[in-house]
Amino acid sequence: MQAKIKNVFIQGAISPEFIANSIAKHQSKTQIGAHDIFLGQVRADEIDGKTISAIEYTAYEEMANQKFHEVREATFEKFDLTCMHIYHSLGKVAVGEICLFVFVSSPHRKEVFEALHHVVEEIKKEVPVFGKELFEDDSFQWKVNT
Repeated sequence: MQAKIKNVFIQGAISPEFIANSIAKHQSKTQIGAHDIFLGQVRADEIDGKTISAIEYTAYEEMANQKFHEVREATFEKFDLTCMHIYHSLGKVAVGEICLFVFVSSPHRKEVFEALHHVVEEIKKEVPVFGKELFEDDSFQWKVNT
């Protein structure tokens, strides 16, 4: 039986309340010794003299959710993790707001550091999520993953 593929997308920015609630759910799990969190935030980069005001994220949702699932499962196979949550924004996310939230837990701190780095790199490399950088002058360009 194939595991159910979770929808990781949230419309708009990922709120501080959502992040806090996701983390708080793990306080009672006594087998966890460490958590690590990655928050991807939209920056006000300047490109060719124009400043980014937001990024509009789009994806082939079914394909992207499948890829997120594959990255998650491969990471569980590689590292001794207790849990992992991945959420990514779709739609417009303003400068300063969170667009990617990854949370990993393990009995040991070394494992969470290595696993989190691995997950974020794999997401950037493998998952078909596209960002359109919106500039203050209402022009745009497609984002290059860095």
